[in-house]
Amino acid sequence: MTDNPFTLAPEQWQRLASARQAYTGTVSPHYDETLQHVTDRACVSGDIGKADIGALLMWKRLRADTPWTAELMALPDTDVRRTTAAAATAARDTSLSRSAAAQAGRAALAPLPGFRTGDALASAVLTAAAPERMAIYDRRAHNGLRTLGIPLSHAPGRYSRYIEAIDQLLAAAPDPIRNWTARDMDTALYWLNHPTNTTTST
Repeated sequence: MTDNPFTLAPEQWQRLASARQAYTGTVSPHYDETLQHVTDRACVSGDIGKADIGALLMWKRLRADTPWTAELMALPDTDVRRTTAAAATAARDTSLSRSAAAQAGRAALAPLPGFRTGDALASAVLTAAAPERMAIYDRRAHNGLRTLGIPLSHAPGRYSRYIEAIDQLLAAAPDPIRNWTARDMDTALYWLNHPTNTTTST
């Protein structure tokens, strides 16, 4: 990743805008209620407990029949909340760039079972904790970046590089995309290659 914003062709920006429009026109407006409820609680408490991690697991449609879920459930909720509070504090730290805050928040979550590798659930926790700064990561959004010609390796630190890529896209974007939130951008990237998205490929 470089310090220079990405320069996309006008057709690519149009694809992003169309993908975002298709997403909002197709996905139920109630789908993110679970994420919003977790966000509301995290804004008050400053942390996220096991019950809300379970809610985010369902919202992300991830598997719960894995060894790490049993490990997580065996931990005291106070320990989980202590860890997620540190992650929330890092993600919300406006003295850090968004990508640096993402890196710090992701590192803070790493000791918890289920958060040692992979970024899908971790990104949901960080986005719930800092909705104005963070964004959801998944393989389809990752593939959306690739479609735009933006590389993102799977090496350690992927989530912070993903947030950096979103930042650079927003910095380079024309109106109205430049006014999107990071979450708006992640949904557009997520929908970019969706089978129901009929925007023209470039």
